[in-house]
Amino acid sequence: MTERPDEEATEDAAKEDAATEGAAADVPVVETGSRRVHVRAGVLIGVLIAILGFAIAVQVRSNSSSDNLANLREDDLIRVLDDQNARADRLNQQIADLQRTLDELRASGNSDAVAQQQAEHEVESLQVLLGTVPATGPGVVVAITDPQHKLKAEDLLDVVEELRGAGAESLQFGPVRVGTSTSFSDTGDSVSVDGHRLSEPYRVLAIGEPKTLDTALNIPGGVAAAARNAGGTAQISERQRVDITATRTIPTPKYATSAGR
Repeated sequence: MTERPDEEATEDAAKEDAATEGAAADVPVVETGSRRVHVRAGVLIGVLIAILGFAIAVQVRSNSSSDNLANLREDDLIRVLDDQNARADRLNQQIADLQRTLDELRASGNSDAVAQQQAEHEVESLQVLLGTVPATGPGVVVAITDPQHKLKAEDLLDVVEELRGAGAESLQFGPVRVGTSTSFSDTGDSVSVDGHRLSEPYRVLAIGEPKTLDTALNIPGGVAAAARNAGGTAQISERQRVDITATRTIPTPKYATSAGR
């Protein structure tokens, strides 16, 4: 009879230990759910960082390119400078917007809804930039004639570079969606782009600020002048809507993998 209290105490202690163990067992479940949220948020933040890096790289490439401006008049130089300043302002604004979005996403790292919405928007933007989806927006339609077949691959590449430098966000050259790996090559008396032989007249679609794109192609000594010197023409039409339907397929890397893996 005198040992009964000890037995009851032992039973109570066992119950307390079991309850403690049960509570401890519940903790990893919460931590696991939180960890999953952080993993998803981390992936989405990675997407934003990639896009931010892309925008910065485009700006650096633009600022590092050199043009032959020695023979331009003062008025033309002022126009070129204004165009470059305007493009720099646009790129800086895009970078600032991406950085702000990234900061907001980091601040709300546990919000799946906010993270998913931001990620979907940024993925769509990245798809347009990479050329994996159709695109539409204001821009220009360019038609270049070359009756004497004097224009070479480097001349048509200049068209792409001039438009890119003027802020074109999406480009289609003939039937080909222009991407970072697009290449031009001379094929007999014609030119091929990414293995597709082009036929004259060459048609180019570009989405961006119409006036800026038009001005870039008409700079003295630029694309329009090169076409005229070759005996052809370059007709540039500003449009409030340009539809680019061609798309690209992004190849799977054979050797490179994400440094985060």
